Amino acid sequence: SDLEAAALTSANLTSANLIYAELSWANLISANLTWANLSSANLTWAYLSSANLTWANLFSANLTSAFINNANLNWANLFSANLTSANLTGAAWNNTTCPDGTVTYTGC
Repeated sequence: SDLEAAALTSANLTSANLIYAELSWANLISANLTWANLSSANLTWAYLSSANLTWANLFSANLTSAFINNANLNWANLFSANLTSANLTGAAWNNTTCPDGTVTYTGC
């Protein structure tokens, strides 16, 4: 799916299949991505502020320079994800799998 720079503010993407999706520069502020599969998705510079990523699968996703501040990452899978320069200020972490495979309650 090519959703580069898509306007998806407050979108309900619960359980969406976005494997390999192109979401760079997408506006996903306050979007509901609960249970979404974002494996290997490109989320470079994406705006995920205040998004709900509970149980989201972000395995090998590229989140370079993404804005993930105040997002809910509870039970999310970030294994092998690229978080280089991502803004994670205020994100919620509960049983979240980090890129290195560790599970955290405080942040990756």
